[in-house]
This record gives sequence, C-alpha cells and structure tokens, in this order.
Amino acid sequence: MLRFHPWVFSGAIKKIKGKVEEGDVVRVFSSEGDFLGIGHYQIGSIAVRIFSFEDMVPNADFWTKKFKAAWQVRVDVGLADRTDTNVFRLAHGEGDGLPGLIIDFYNGTAVMQMHSIGMYRIREELATALKAALGNRLQAVYDKSEKTLPFKAQIEPEDGYLLGKSTTNQVTEYGNHFNVDWEEGQKTGFFIDQRENRRLLKDYSKGRSVLNMFCYTGGFSFAAMAGDAKLVHSVDVSSKAIDLTNENVALNFPGNERHQAFVSDAFDFMRDIKDKYDLIVLDPPAFAKHRKTLSQALQGYKRLNAKAFQQIRPGGIVFTFSCSQVVSKEHFRNAVFSGAAIAKRKVRILHQLSQPADHPIDIYHPEGEYLKGLVLYVE
Repeated sequence: MLRFHPWVFSGAIKKIKGKVEEGDVVRVFSSEGDFLGIGHYQIGSIAVRIFSFEDMVPNADFWTKKFKAAWQVRVDVGLADRTDTNVFRLAHGEGDGLPGLIIDFYNGTAVMQMHSIGMYRIREELATALKAALGNRLQAVYDKSEKTLPFKAQIEPEDGYLLGKSTTNQVTEYGNHFNVDWEEGQKTGFFIDQRENRRLLKDYSKGRSVLNMFCYTGGFSFAAMAGDAKLVHSVDVSSKAIDLTNENVALNFPGNERHQAFVSDAFDFMRDIKDKYDLIVLDPPAFAKHRKTLSQALQGYKRLNAKAFQQIRPGGIVFTFSCSQVVSKEHFRNAVFSGAAIAKRKVRILHQLSQPADHPIDIYHPEGEYLKGLVLYVE
C-alpha cells in the first residue's frame, strides 16, 4: 500500500472493525494506525480495491472529477477530439484510478462494465457523474455487467440503459466504419484495444493475401483491405461474428470481391492452407483467465503459432497476440518461439506490441498490462 498498489489482499488484513458487506466503502489503515487508502470491499483474494489514497468522501463530485480527468487523458493523447475516430476506452480500471470499472465510448454512448460489486452498487450514480463530466458529448449510458461481476455475488444483474438511449450503433475508427453490437456482442461490443495494431497492419498489407483468424467484427480485415491487400479471408467459429464482419465489409467496401468470410474452428481451417497466405493475424480470445489454466493456455499458443508458421508462405508476416492477463510477455514469447522451433522456420521479430494509450497502465499496478503482441517475419 505504501507503494500505491491499488489492491489489498485478504492475507494482508490483520483485522476488520465492524460488520462489512461486499461492495461497502472501507478505509484501510496500517498496523500503526496510519491512513493508507479508501476503496470497495469484496470477497476473495483481492479484499479491497483502492480508488483513493486520500481520505475523502466518494460523493458525486468525486466521481465526476475522476471522469473529467479520464476524459482529459484521452484529449491529451489525441483521441477524444478526432474527426476520424469516435470510439475509444474512456475508463480503464486501475489505469484510471477506477478499479473494477471499464467504460468504452461509442460515438456518444458509454458502455460500462463493472467488475466489482462496489462499482455495481453505485452504477446509477456513476452514470449521472459521467453525464456531468461529458455534458452534450454523451447521449446514453449502457450497463453491460451481467457477465462480468463476481459469480459468488448474491445479485442478479441485468444489462440495460442507465441513462438515455442510443441513436446509432455505428462508430468510426481512423475513417473505417463499424456497426457495434454492445447489447449482444463480446466484451463491450468491439475490441478497441487493437486500434493501433490494426493501423500498423494496414501498412503491411499492400499486395498480400491476408488471413484474419478469430476475426470477430473484422477489424483487422478492414485494415488489410484499406491497405490494399490482394485478398482477405476472415474466420471465426461464431456465425454471428461472421454476419457482423460481412455487414461491416459491405459498409466500408460495398461490392468488393476481395473479401470472404468463413465460419470455422481455427485449427480446422488452418489444417491445410499451405502457401495460400503471406500475412496471418492470430488474435484469439483469452486462453487463460486464471493462473491455474496458464500451462494449458501456453500449449494452445504454441500449437496455434506453430500451425501458422508451418503454413505461411516464405517472406510472410504473422501478427500474433495474447490478451490473457496471467500470460506474461516472457511466457507468450517463449510459447511463440517454441511454435517457430516446431515449424522449423527462421522467424524474426519486427515489432513488440501492447495496448494503446486509452488503456493506460498504472505504474504501481503492472498487472494492468494484459495485451501482448508480436509482428514476425517468417523466412
């Protein structure tokens, strides 16, 4: 705590005064009686998520100031006031001093995901404070916490609007248009964290045959097409994802025959594609959500990357990612290296990638770095 880490683990707590319920605001003191921080209490190994290291009252003004500060960061990094981009992360949990809370901004609609009972209990207050901070920039607030709250919590959350109603679900990212389904889609509806990596892929796509595995809404596919790829194939096991990808392709490139989409398991599709592609994107969902599944996840990354290395043309490029927080950069790189060794291909690192500026990492909370990526040249 003296190092400003926002988590208090249950094993570090000597005693609790009074009766405390999950989600309550609690003050944390050292064994000598010095004030350390204030946060939300929860059941589990992380017992308190600190949202302030100053002793204060977490009222409406406090949360409004938090959101204004988060918005200012997005202004300062050149995102909030762009004319070609109106989708970005507005609040990134611990990275913005708001542990347990994620907010993604979609062209006037804020989609909130609470990961703690404390934040969920004050969701309406948070929506009001967000409106006070953003004013006319904000038309609606949608709560999508039904699947993100701790499963042991004795509540029955339902997704829905907390404020206003969205007038459009279309967003723009660097000039490309996307229809986003935050009500039924994965996460908050769109993988915002890959924005800059999609932009980089565009630069590598000219004249290449591109395979986008785990395509979801097709973000990497559109970047490849915008970069003048020769052909682009999108693959996802979800038929809904493929429908949305095709819808978004038609929105950006109507009548363009360079793109095809396939509903398929990744390993099945990649079984026999020898020399068909010279740029492959591997952006799977989190293989490990808990440390106990780490070993199994690393085997999955190794197999997946080995398959890509075996199949890609000489001189090909692989964009490969892990979004699992429990998989470190070293773990991920070793898994990818093992895949290269299995494929017996010479592989060079061109770029080492991470999450963008609207997904900031609190320097006192290194656990906030979850997205790892490598751009690889395969001889």
